[in-house]
Amino acid sequence: MLKGGCLSNLGQRRVDKIRFSTKYSFIETLVNQVDEFKQIMLMEDDFPLSHFIDLTPALKKIKVIGTYLLPEELFDLKRSLETIRAILNFFKTRPARPAGGKEEDKYPYLQKLAENVKLFPFVFERIDSIITKQGKIKDNASPELNTIRSDIRNKEGAVSKRLHSILREAQKSGIVGQDVTLSIRDGRATIPVDASHKRKIKGLILDESATGKTAYIEPTEIVELNNDIKELYYAERREIVKILTQFANDIRPYVDDLLFAYDYMGTIDFIRSKALLANKINGIKPIFSDRPMLEWKKAVHPLLYLSFKEESRIVVPLDIKLNNDNQRILLISGPNAGGKSVCLQTVGLLQYMFQCGLLVPMNENSEIGLFQNLFINIGDDQSIENDLSTYSSHLLNMKNFIKSANNKTLILIDEFGSGTEPMLGGAIAEAILDSLNQKKSFGVITTHYTSLKHFASSARGIENGAMLFDTAKIQALFKLSIGEPGSSFAFEIARKIGLPEDILQNATQKIGKDHIDFDKNLKDIIRDKRYWETKRENIRRSEKKLEEQIAKYTSELEIVDKSRKEILKKTKEEAELLLADVNKRIENTIREIKESKAEKEQTKNARKSLADFKDNLNKIGSEEEARIQRKIEKLKILPVLSADRHVRQVGREKHGKRKTSIEEVTQIKKADLSLIEKGDKVKLFGQDSVGEVLDVNGKSIMVAFGNMITTIDEKKLEKISEKQYKQNTGSSSSKKASSWDFGERRLKFKPEIDVRGKRAEEALQVVNDFIDEAIVISMGTVKILHGKGDGILRQLIRQYLETVDVVRSFHDESVQFGGSGITIVEFE
Repeated sequence: MLKGGCLSNLGQRRVDKIRFSTKYSFIETLVNQVDEFKQIMLMEDDFPLSHFIDLTPALKKIKVIGTYLLPEELFDLKRSLETIRAILNFFKTRPARPAGGKEEDKYPYLQKLAENVKLFPFVFERIDSIITKQGKIKDNASPELNTIRSDIRNKEGAVSKRLHSILREAQKSGIVGQDVTLSIRDGRATIPVDASHKRKIKGLILDESATGKTAYIEPTEIVELNNDIKELYYAERREIVKILTQFANDIRPYVDDLLFAYDYMGTIDFIRSKALLANKINGIKPIFSDRPMLEWKKAVHPLLYLSFKEESRIVVPLDIKLNNDNQRILLISGPNAGGKSVCLQTVGLLQYMFQCGLLVPMNENSEIGLFQNLFINIGDDQSIENDLSTYSSHLLNMKNFIKSANNKTLILIDEFGSGTEPMLGGAIAEAILDSLNQKKSFGVITTHYTSLKHFASSARGIENGAMLFDTAKIQALFKLSIGEPGSSFAFEIARKIGLPEDILQNATQKIGKDHIDFDKNLKDIIRDKRYWETKRENIRRSEKKLEEQIAKYTSELEIVDKSRKEILKKTKEEAELLLADVNKRIENTIREIKESKAEKEQTKNARKSLADFKDNLNKIGSEEEARIQRKIEKLKILPVLSADRHVRQVGREKHGKRKTSIEEVTQIKKADLSLIEKGDKVKLFGQDSVGEVLDVNGKSIMVAFGNMITTIDEKKLEKISEKQYKQNTGSSSSKKASSWDFGERRLKFKPEIDVRGKRAEEALQVVNDFIDEAIVISMGTVKILHGKGDGILRQLIRQYLETVDVVRSFHDESVQFGGSGITIVEFE
C-alpha cells in the first residue's frame, strides 16, 4: 500500500529501505514528518504534486565527460526541477505560528528537510535557453542550429512547390486522378501513381501499396533536393548532440547538488505516501514514551479495518495496558476464533509500524513505548529439510527468546505450549514463562492451558486476560478484558454445533467435576463482570445528567439573583424619585395649611392623604420583594426535585421498582410549591383541564371546572399561574360559549374503546385521549379492548397506565368476557 501511494521510483525505493528503528529521536522525527504532511493534506490545497520524475540515472550518467542528456530527459529534468522549486517555495511561504512568545515554522520537521537543498538559477537558465515549454529544442539554441533549420525550411519549401507543379501536370495529363495528394514515404515527399502509369513519371519508386495497384514515385527533379534536406537533418542532429553535450559540461559541477535535490523529492514522496496510508487506516500520532510500555486505547488492526470497511462491518477496538512491574506480560485465554491471535498480531504490527515511522490506528490519548527487540512466534515453522516438527520449531524459538530477551524486549507468542502432550507441554511453557518474567520482558501470549492461567494469577508481572464470550448467544464478542482468565467454552461450542449430548456427558465425567466447576466459575465471573459494568455505565450516565441539571439550575439561580439586584437598584432609584415627590407634597400641604389657615378637619384630611400615599408605596415595595424571593426559593429546590427524578430512575434500573422514599423532597414541594388556597387557579396533573378553587377542607379541594363543581384530592391537583389559567380558558366569547358542558359529555362518553388493528403509536394516542376524557368526567371504570396477539400492544398500554397517577389499578377482564384481550381500568 505504501508503494502504491508513491508518485515515483524515488519514493518506492525508500519503501524498500524502511527499517525497524530503536532510536527515540529518529522515530519521533519520522512520525512528526508524517503527521505534518497529514495536516497539509487536510488543510492545504496548493501543495505541488505534478512531475515527480526520477532523473537520478540520467544525472549520474552525465558525470562521465562526453555524455549528454537526451532531449526528452532534458524536458523531464526541467519539469521535475520546477516541482522541487515549487515544493521549496511552498514551505518558505507558509506563515509562521506564535509559540511561547516567539514565532516558529508552521511545519518545522518538514521545513528542516529542505535546509540543505540547493537549486541554482544558472541551471534553469541553461535549460530554458535550449528547450521550449513543450520540450522541443529551440531554433536559437545555437547559431549553427538556427542556420541549419532555416536551410531545411527553404529546401522543403522548394521541394513542395516543385512537387505540386509536377502533380498538377500529371493530373492534367490524366496520369493521376484529380483527388490525389502528395504522400510522405521514408521521410520523403512522393506522388501516388496508378501502377499502370508508373513509367510515365520519371523518378524513383520508393514504395507501393499493399495491393500493388499504387506506386509512390519521387520525381527525378527533386531527388537531389531531398538528398540535400536529408543531409541537413543529419547536420541538425549532430548540432543538437553538440548543444546537449555542452549543456552536460556546463551543469556537471552541479550534479551532486541536483542529486541531493532529487533525494529530497523522493523523501517528500515517501512521507506523502505514509500520510496517505495514515488517512486510509485512520492512523494518528499517539503519545510517545522513551521507555518500554504499552497503554493503548481503541487500537485497530489496519488490514482487518480495511477488510471490514469494504463489507460495511465494524472492528471491535483493542484496549491494552502493559506499563509496570505488576503488568508486563499479558496471558490471553478464551474460546477458539474469539480474537486472541488478532489481539496479539495487532500489538505486534502496530508497534512495528510505529518504530518504522508510520502513524498507527488508535485513540490519540494512547501512549506507545520504545522496544529494542521484538520477538515473535506465530504459525508453524516445521521443516522436513531441517528435521523440525511443529513443536521442535517452537522450542527452538523459545531457546533464542530466553537467550536474547531483556527488559526492553516485546515477546509475542501464539498458542503457547501447544503441539505436544498437554501436561508436559504446559509444564515446559510455565517454566519458559517464568524465565521470561524474571528477565523483566514485556509480552502478549495466547494459550488454552489452565496451568498457565493459575501461574499467571499468582506471578508478579504477569496478568491474565480473557476474550469475552456471549454465553446466551454462544458467540464471541472479540473484546479483551484484562484481570481474569478466560474460558475456552469448549462444551458450549460443541453443544451449539450439534455434538450428541451423550458424548458431552461422557466427556464431562472423564475430565472431572473440579475442572468443569473451574470453567463454570470463570464463565460466571465473566458474566457478572459484564452485568456490573453495564450497571456502572448506567449510573455514570445518570450522574452526568444530574450534574448537568444542577449546573443548569445553579446558572439560573445566579441569573435570578443578578436580576434581583438590578430590580432592587431600579426600585431604589424609583423610590428616591417618589420621596422627592413626597417632599414636594408635604411642602405644598404645609403651605396650603399656612395660607388658608385651615381648620382641624382640613389638616386631618391632608395628613391622611399623605399617610395613604406612604402605605401604598411600602406595599408596592413589599410585594415586589416577596415576588422575587419566591422565585429564588423555587429555583433553589429545582435541583432537589431533579435529584428526586434521577434517584427514581436509578432505583428502577437497579430494583425494577417505581417508587422511592423521598419524603424530604415531597415536604418541600408541598410546603413551597403546591400549597393550594381558596381562589387559586389549578389543573389536574397530566391533564389540560383548569379550574378555580372554591373551598379548601384539609386534603379535599372544591374546584369549579367551567360549569361543573367537584371535590378532588389535593394530590391530583397542580397549582398554576393566572397567566396559564387565562391561556387555557381563553378570553373570547366564542370560546366561552363552547366551554365545558360536563353533563352532555358524560352522557355521550362510551366507557370502552377498541384499538385492535392500530399501530402502537396510534393506539397509545387514542388511549391517552380516552383516559383524559374519563378522568375529566370522573368515570370510575373503563375498558380498553386491545386483543391478545403477541401481547405487545397490551404491554405498551399497561406501561402507559402505570404513569397515570389517578389510575388506582388495572387488570384483565374475566375469561368468559375476553380475558387478557381486554384491560379493565379503575380510577381513584
